[in-house]
Amino acid sequence: MGITKLEVKDFLLEVRNRPFLDVRSPGEYLQGHIPGSISFPLFSNEERAKVGTRYKQVGKESAFLLGLKIVGPKMADFVKKAIRLAPDREIAVHCWRGGQRSGSIAWLLQQAGFDVVVLSGGYKAYRQYILDSLSTIAFQINVVGGKTGVGKTRILNALSDLGEQVLDLEFIANHKGSAFGFIGELPQPTPEQFENILWDNLSSMDRSRRLWVENESRSIGRVYIPEGFWKQMKLSPLFHIEIPQEDRINNLLKDYVLEDTPALKIAFEKIASKLGGLRFKQAIEALDAGHFSLAASLALEYYDKTYQHCLDHNISPQIHRLDFSHGDPHQIALMLSQL
Repeated sequence: MGITKLEVKDFLLEVRNRPFLDVRSPGEYLQGHIPGSISFPLFSNEERAKVGTRYKQVGKESAFLLGLKIVGPKMADFVKKAIRLAPDREIAVHCWRGGQRSGSIAWLLQQAGFDVVVLSGGYKAYRQYILDSLSTIAFQINVVGGKTGVGKTRILNALSDLGEQVLDLEFIANHKGSAFGFIGELPQPTPEQFENILWDNLSSMDRSRRLWVENESRSIGRVYIPEGFWKQMKLSPLFHIEIPQEDRINNLLKDYVLEDTPALKIAFEKIASKLGGLRFKQAIEALDAGHFSLAASLALEYYDKTYQHCLDHNISPQIHRLDFSHGDPHQIALMLSQL
């Protein structure tokens, strides 16, 4: 049993087969972490702040001694918890820069009979690695586009059912992309964590196969598609889907939580200036009266104009316009898969 330091690429391969502990504070973990890692904080948020303040105001040695005083009573619990997580005593750890925190836990666990792998350079090195990868990683991307309500996410899911390779950016972002996109969704990840999850998804995909994604703005709610990957999307073939207006409205009624009228009103307030005073008033009155189809059609007036403007200025080298007499996502996906 010993301690082995690995660079990011090798570390990520190794932790497929063993639990890996993020020993940073809970706040650091919440801001962003390696998908699959287990929060195993050496210090609480408050304790980390105290050690950091001591380091700045007094010096490194004093901060080190304070850290020992804080951690000492916790050591037995750390070992017990690690044994529960890794009964075979094979484990991995990392901190922010691969320094004191991960080194301390690695030493402790080694003394307890663990075989320990440590991430060289820590989470900071991981972040640099994935940001570099996201700026250079290349796929054969096909973009599914269409006006609001076409059912692009449903089409992606149907493509996945047919065995096609699919990346659902809105699922990763916990947001449907529009002013209404937060409705019925879990809280969004931080922009940093969105990038981590995106890379985790892309790293497991086959770059020799085509990859279907939905046409998106660079921002999806409060998160952003990394510039390099987003530019690839913009320069990829676009499949613009058209279905009847009635089907689009029905899709919207299925996609959004109609019982949450206050949330719908908040969303309409976000686009009130674009709708205009009269249309906004009509939309709110429609919601109050339970006329959700009317409210949806009023929203589409705005979104259709916006989408058409974007389509007119789209820089895709190939725009395929596909008109369907129905909105069945399975039939649409079947046709796309045969192209």
